[in-house]
Amino acid sequence: MFNIKSKSKTKDKKSANKQSKYKSIFTIDAYENRFYKQHSNKIEPKKKAEYNTSNYVTSYMSNKDLISAVIEISNNIPEEDIDDTIELKTYEELGLDQANTYIISSVETTEVDNNRHFQVFVTEPETIQEKFSSVLVEVKFIDLIIPSPLLYKTLYTNKILHNVGLDCFIYFTRYDTVVVLYKDGDYLYSKSIESSLTRIYEKYLEMPGDRMDEDEFYKILGTEGLKTTNSDYQKDVMKIFGEVFISINDILIYAKRAFDLESIDKVYVGSEFGPIAGLEDYSQTYLGHVLSELNFDYSFDSNEWYLEQFQCLMALTSIGYLNEEDTNLVNLTQFYRPPPFHMRPGGQFIISTTIASVVGITYPSAYLIGAYANQLESHLLEDKKNKLTAIANKYKHIIATKSAISKKLDGEIEALDVTYSSKIKTLSAIYNKKVHYKLKSESLYKFAADLKRHDVRTDSISSENDTYTISLVSESSKSITNLIKSVSEEYFEKIDTIDISKITHDQSTGYYRGLLEVKLR
Repeated sequence: MFNIKSKSKTKDKKSANKQSKYKSIFTIDAYENRFYKQHSNKIEPKKKAEYNTSNYVTSYMSNKDLISAVIEISNNIPEEDIDDTIELKTYEELGLDQANTYIISSVETTEVDNNRHFQVFVTEPETIQEKFSSVLVEVKFIDLIIPSPLLYKTLYTNKILHNVGLDCFIYFTRYDTVVVLYKDGDYLYSKSIESSLTRIYEKYLEMPGDRMDEDEFYKILGTEGLKTTNSDYQKDVMKIFGEVFISINDILIYAKRAFDLESIDKVYVGSEFGPIAGLEDYSQTYLGHVLSELNFDYSFDSNEWYLEQFQCLMALTSIGYLNEEDTNLVNLTQFYRPPPFHMRPGGQFIISTTIASVVGITYPSAYLIGAYANQLESHLLEDKKNKLTAIANKYKHIIATKSAISKKLDGEIEALDVTYSSKIKTLSAIYNKKVHYKLKSESLYKFAADLKRHDVRTDSISSENDTYTISLVSESSKSITNLIKSVSEEYFEKIDTIDISKITHDQSTGYYRGLLEVKLR
């Protein structure tokens, strides 16, 4: 039987494709012949499909054309037998006809109670061929075909939604309307309902009264929704959507029981035309949840007022797939791009024949041509050598002359440097004397004022360089102490050191004596 599994053939194809670089991502809705192109963070719709090997081509398979289920197998089964076991259990548990060929693709989800769980998606080759035959005429190949329920996974991978809690996605298209559940960022369950947009319009036509054409119907639905001013249209459509949400509620009730779910945290609703205004009350009434728009910010630049969500999800999924952020993606494609020309059997034959012909023709003349070429090359090199020798001798003479001049100038520079250094020392000494020299008379005058203010006298003053030695005499030792304190505080920025010998008391005269040394900065 013809089967494809995510861990075997599909994985090999993905690895081969990832080795190439692509300039843009081309997304296809084969159900509506809708095309988008994403390049350099910009996304825009295209009027028709295009063939370009630099495009990474992506499409999706509608949930309506798939059978999905969870297959449980023992953890003890050897890895090499996993694919065959999944295939057998899928046929058995889904009741597939053993005589028919199916495409079975699987991805592992969780391990519970020593068992491994795989989410499988099943479809028939004929279904894929039928859905994509028309677009393949133009694009020639499709690199990636994703089951539509798995498109929402990229919202969690790219942190657009938090992977905590239970989310419900409801998306209306003309071909299919599907309810998809994700738990903690992982796909859980999906179910298509009968009420696609096409079926909703058909129900509208079955009602009494004047009916509008299909394009006008969808236009009002996409722009005004259920809040239109057309009362007849509003009454009929509200009745139809009431039935739609009853069907959705039945699906959610089943899912809660089947998967033991307590509640749904978020309900996102959207359509290929954009958000449908007026569905908030239906979500609250029939589902008991506040509705959120299924219209996310993907950070793509675009001039369109609304981007069809599946196209954006396909582009974002492809980016993550090529960057190997999602290695467990299910790929249903059967339409691989052709290998490079040199890897095709026909291309290899042509290349081999061409090489053999060229070698057969050129081999006899190779030696003769080589001899003439060597002789010519030898002559050219000899001529080049003579020219280079003459140029080298010329520059050797120039270098010798310049070296002699340089040596002479070095001697003159050395003599001038000695003279310059001598001049610098002389000027520095003169500058220091002129600017920094402290007049002794000025210093003595200030010390004399300090002595008088503190009632201290002196019987001798001497100086050497910037150090003063003053012999102090006073009737009180306290006066000498106050003088020293005053000098320290007043001349702190100017005095380098201050020292006084022991203050002594002269018994014969009754005076106190001390020798003060002050060194200015």
